Amino acid sequence: MARNTSSHPTDTELEILQVLWEHGPASLGSVCDVMRSRREVATTTVSTMLKVMEQKSLVKRREIPGKRGSLWAASVTRKRAARGMVGKLIDRVFEGSTRQLVAHILDDRKLTVEDRDALRHLLNEEG
Repeated sequence: MARNTSSHPTDTELEILQVLWEHGPASLGSVCDVMRSRREVATTTVSTMLKVMEQKSLVKRREIPGKRGSLWAASVTRKRAARGMVGKLIDRVFEGSTRQLVAHILDDRKLTVEDRDALRHLLNEEG
């Protein structure tokens, strides 16, 4: 049975998006080069991933006039991708409660004093 395609990026798709967000539009070879600086990847795998991401409207492809190949660009912003992924996390893990997510982050004890001060500042700005 085929799995439903999610509009949210997978871990590998997110890795490709991060390359495109950081470097701008890039060829398949350039995307692979950046990814290979972190880990080994096959060009065919990245090519397939980009095509799937295009179907999910995460990236767009533009032909390079007079050259073989295409330029790939993110068609979703980092903020929009984060909003969707965090929303999914809140819905699935924290039963739709942002308060539960924040409580979890605070209970995790990994926040520095600076992080806590910044959160207080953000909350005070909103209030």
